[in-house]
Amino acid sequence: MKDEIVAAIQAQMSDARVDAQIEGNRALITVVSAAFAGKSRVQQQQAVYRCIDPFIKDGRLHAVTIRAQTPGE
Repeated sequence: MKDEIVAAIQAQMSDARVDAQIEGNRALITVVSAAFAGKSRVQQQQAVYRCIDPFIKDGRLHAVTIRAQTPGE
């Protein structure tokens, strides 16, 4: 599932560097993208949630922690 999550995020955020740590239905996802520049933390996380929404809706993911950063952070 890790590769699927990374691919789903990179499909919508082409410049993103993504790391996903999966444990059962829990995930820690780190995304570094220039697309986050000028956006609030909430907006950054919402962008990632949009990418992984299918995994949440079908129950493959239940608990998600997102670390979103710009390349300079």
